[in-house]
Amino acid sequence: MSDSVIVNRSGHVLEVTLNQPKVNAIDEAMSRALGAAFAQLRDDPDLRVGILTAAGERIFSAGWDLKALDSGETKLDNWWEEGDYGDGGFAGLTENWNLNKPVIVALNGHAIGGGFELAMSGDLIIAADHIEFGLPEMPLGMVPDAGAIQRLPRRVPYNIAMEMFLLGRRMTAEEAARYGLVNKVVPAGELMTAAREWAEQLAKAAPLALQTVKEVLRAIECVPLEQAFDKMRGDDLPTYKAMLKSEDAEEGVRAFVEKRDPVFKGR
Repeated sequence: MSDSVIVNRSGHVLEVTLNQPKVNAIDEAMSRALGAAFAQLRDDPDLRVGILTAAGERIFSAGWDLKALDSGETKLDNWWEEGDYGDGGFAGLTENWNLNKPVIVALNGHAIGGGFELAMSGDLIIAADHIEFGLPEMPLGMVPDAGAIQRLPRRVPYNIAMEMFLLGRRMTAEEAARYGLVNKVVPAGELMTAAREWAEQLAKAAPLALQTVKEVLRAIECVPLEQAFDKMRGDDLPTYKAMLKSEDAEEGVRAFVEKRDPVFKGR
């Protein structure tokens, strides 16, 4: 694992920390390291939840490493094919279509450009109250095509997304929470406590049921309602199918009837 990404595990939770001062700009090597971290989360059956955060207090991530782009080390044209960004696409999460375990993003600082795109790739977002979101690509002659164009208009009103794309206007954490882009806003000193509390709560759930939510939502996104039912029942959704006949499902019902806490094993 690269020094630019710190990975720690605590029980069923994997914490991934961006650690590339001063602004946690993401180059290809860091992207590969993030991809490896999320692959560990995906592949280790004892891990159930991920937390993504960053070192420092001012910047979560400023996104793509523009110095690498300027030097020619990174290319813009067909960057997704020309570069080696590793498992999961840019930053290991923006195109990670087979990670069914939930990732909580704990934003310690501003999420700018690709850093904003990385944050939106998570499943739950907790933000420190001082942070802002921004997309500064337009004055650079580029567009935010690693997730912002694809995701932001689905999360906030179209006109607000266009303000951010075209005018580069910033959004505070409080405003993001009003739109539902952020789940929770807390004082900076409480950020990791809040993220870890949520992670521990999720880690107590039946793993297959937890992972089914992401698997199914990904399969039925933008699908008409009737077709969504059909896809859920007829498509190849291995986690969902395994959950339906799992020991954990039996244990959950039995524990409810017996008025005790369930003991889930992930099978």
